[in-house]
Amino acid sequence: LCKVEGSMFFNHLVTILLFVHFNLSTISMRILQLSATSIIAGASILALLWAFLQFLIISRIPIKSIGISDETSLMGGNDDATTTRLNEIYEAIYEGAESFLRAEYSVCFLFVFLFSIVIFVLIFWGTGWNFAKAIFTTLSFILGAITSMVSGYLGMKVAVFSNVRTTISAQKPGWTACFNTAFRAGAVMGFALCGLGIAMLYSSALAFRVHYSDPSDWISLTECLTGFGLGGSSIAMFGRVGGGIYTKAADVGADLVGKVVHGIPEDDPRNPATIADNVGDNVGDVAGMGSDLFGSFAEATCAALVIGSSISYSGGWDAMMFPIIVSAVGVAVCLICSFIATHIRPVTSEKQVESALKTQLIATTILMIPAVYFAANAYLPETFKLKATVGADVYFVLSPLDATLSVIMGAVGGLIIGLITEYYTSHSYKPVRELADSCKTGAATNMIYGIALGYKSVITPVLVLACVVYGSFSLCDMYGVALAAIGFLSNLATGLTIDVYGPVCDNAGGIAEMAELDPRVREKTDALDAAGNTTAAIGKGFAIGSAALVSLALFGAFVTRIRDSSNSELFLNGVNMLEPLTFAFLIIGGMIPFAFAAMTMKSVGLAAMEMVMEVQRQFDEKPHLLDENPSERPDYDACIAISTNASLKEMVPPGAMVIFTPLLTGIFFGVNAVSGLLVGSLIASVQLAISMSNSGGAWDNAKKYIEKATPDSDLKGKGSEIHKAAVVGDTVGDPFKDTSGPALNIVMKLMAVLSLVFADTFYAINGGHGVFNLS
Repeated sequence: LCKVEGSMFFNHLVTILLFVHFNLSTISMRILQLSATSIIAGASILALLWAFLQFLIISRIPIKSIGISDETSLMGGNDDATTTRLNEIYEAIYEGAESFLRAEYSVCFLFVFLFSIVIFVLIFWGTGWNFAKAIFTTLSFILGAITSMVSGYLGMKVAVFSNVRTTISAQKPGWTACFNTAFRAGAVMGFALCGLGIAMLYSSALAFRVHYSDPSDWISLTECLTGFGLGGSSIAMFGRVGGGIYTKAADVGADLVGKVVHGIPEDDPRNPATIADNVGDNVGDVAGMGSDLFGSFAEATCAALVIGSSISYSGGWDAMMFPIIVSAVGVAVCLICSFIATHIRPVTSEKQVESALKTQLIATTILMIPAVYFAANAYLPETFKLKATVGADVYFVLSPLDATLSVIMGAVGGLIIGLITEYYTSHSYKPVRELADSCKTGAATNMIYGIALGYKSVITPVLVLACVVYGSFSLCDMYGVALAAIGFLSNLATGLTIDVYGPVCDNAGGIAEMAELDPRVREKTDALDAAGNTTAAIGKGFAIGSAALVSLALFGAFVTRIRDSSNSELFLNGVNMLEPLTFAFLIIGGMIPFAFAAMTMKSVGLAAMEMVMEVQRQFDEKPHLLDENPSERPDYDACIAISTNASLKEMVPPGAMVIFTPLLTGIFFGVNAVSGLLVGSLIASVQLAISMSNSGGAWDNAKKYIEKATPDSDLKGKGSEIHKAAVVGDTVGDPFKDTSGPALNIVMKLMAVLSLVFADTFYAINGGHGVFNLS
C-alpha cells in the first residue's frame, strides 16, 4: 500500500512540477513577446516616476535650522536668524544659477536656430535635394538640443533645491539622513535624464517610421536620427565649457585671495567670491555633466543604430532597436540597485560613504550581465548578418551571445577604468598620499609630481580600452564597438546619481560654512564631499572611456555611410592612413585637443585674474570684511557678474573651433582628410582627458588629505606651509579636472557625430575629394 501511495504521490508531484514548468515557460514566452516599444516606453515612464518620487521625498525636508538638544545631540542653531540666513544663501545660489543658465541658453537657442538652417541647406543639397532626410535630420537636431538643455536645467534646479536640504540633514545625528538626501538628489537627475533621453530618442524613431515604413528605408531613418546626437553634443559643448569657466573662475579666485593670501577658510561668508563658487558647482559640475552624458548616450545609440540597421532585414524593428533596449534594461537594474544604498545597507558611519557609492557601480555592472543576456536572446534573432566595415561583400554571421559579450566587455571595461581612476585620485591609496608628501618641499614639487601622476594614470585605462576595442570589434565588427560604448553607459542612471551627489555635498558644506553652523556640520559634509570627489573622478573615467568608444563607433558609422554613398568606391578596404592627405590631417587632428585645452585653460586664467582683482578690491575698500565677525556683507553680485560675463564670452571660440573644423575640412579637403582628423583627435583627446582629469582630482584630494591632518603630524594640517602648497596644486588642478579635461570628451564625440551627419554633403563635393580636390 505504501508503495502504491508513494507511486501515486510521485505521479502527482511530477504532474504539479510539469504544470508549474509549463506555466513558467508560458510566462517567459509572454515576456519575450513584449515589443521593444513596450519595454522602452515602460522603462522611460518608470525612470521619470522614480525621479519624481525621489524629488517628493527630498521636498519633505523643510528649510529650517535644527538646534542643539541634549536629547537628540543635533548640531546647529535653532534661532530664526540662522534659518533666515540659510534661506538667503539658498535663494542667492538659486538666482545666480538661474540667471547664468538663462543667459547661456539664450546663446544656445540662437546657435540652434542658425545651425539648423546650415544643417537643412547642406543636407538638402548633399543628398540630391532629398527634402525628407534634410527636414528630419534638422528636426532631430533641434529635439536633441532642446532635450540636452532641459536635462541640464533640470539638473541645476534639483541640485540647488537639494543642497540646502543636505546641509539641514547633516545637522541630524548619524550619517544616513544627509547621505540619503544627497544620493536621492543625484537619483532625480540620473533617472530623469535617462527616462527623458530614451523617450525622446525612441519617439523620434517612431515618428520617422511613419514616413520610412519599409524596412529597406530604415537605414535612412537611422541616418536622420544622428541629428539627435549632434544636437545633444553641441549643447553639451557650450554647457561644459561655459559652466566650467564659470565655476573655476570663481573657485580659483576665491582660493587664491581667500585661502592663500588672507588665510580664511574655504566658503567663508567674508569671501566675495564664495556665492559664485557655489553657483558654479551647479551650472558646471551638474548641468554640464548632465548634458555631456546625455550627449554620450544619444551618440552611442545613434552610431549603433546606423551601423546595425541591416539587422532589421532578419530581425525586424525590435532587433534594430536593441541598443535602446539595453539602455531601457539598465534603468531597471539601476533602480533595483539604488535600494542597496538607501535601505539594504544604509550609511551609518563615515567609512561607509565611499564604499556605498562604489557598491552602486559594482552591483549595477554585475546585474547588467544577465539582464543584457536575457534582452539579447529575447529581441535578437538566433543568427543575423551584418555587413563588415571593411571588404567587398563581407558579412559577419552573429548571434545574441556575440552582442551580449560586446556589451558586457564595455560595462566591465568601464568599471575597471573607474576603479583605476579611483586608485590614482583617492587619498585612501598610495599615489595621492605620495602627492601630499611632495607638498612638504613646496608647490613646485607638488606640481611636478601631480603632472607625472596624471601621465602615469593613462597607461592602464588605455590598455583596457584597447582590449575592449579589439574584443568587441573581433566579435561584431564596428557594431560591437558601438555596443561596447552602450555597455559603458548601461548603468548611466547610477553614474549620474554619483556624479551629482558630489557637487550637492560640496555645496552643502559651503552653505554650512556661510551660515556659520556648528563646525561638526561642515566636517560631516566635507567627509561626504571627499567621497564624492573620488566617485566624481570615477564618473569622469567612465565618461572619458565611453567617449572614446562612442567616437570610434561614430567614425565607423561615418566610414560606412561614405562607402554606401559612393557604392564602395571609397573606403572599400578601410581608410588608408598612409595616404598623404589623410596622414597630414591625422597630425592636425592630434593638435586640436591641445589647442582646445589651451583656449579653455587661458579663459579660466583670464576670468580668475579678474575675479582675484575684484575680491582684493573689496578687501582693500572694506578692510572690516576680514574681521572675525564683520558688520557688513561683501558684494557677492559683482563676482557672479564677472563669472557670468567671462563664461559667456569665452565659451564661443573653443566651441566654434570644434564645430567648424571638421565641417570646413570635409567641404574643402574631402572625406580622407576628415578621416585623419577624427582619428588624430580621438587618440590625443583620450590621453589628454585622462591625464588632466586625474591630475586635478589627485591635487584636490591631496589637499583634503592634508587638511585632515593634525598640527603636530608630518603634514601639519590646515594653515601650514604644506597646506598652502597643496592649495596651489588644487587651484591649478581645478581647470584641469572641471573645465578642459571633461570637455575633451565632447571634442572627440562632437567632431565625429558632426562628420557623420554631413557625410553625404562631403561626398557630394567632387566625389568626396573636397573643393580643393587634393586627393
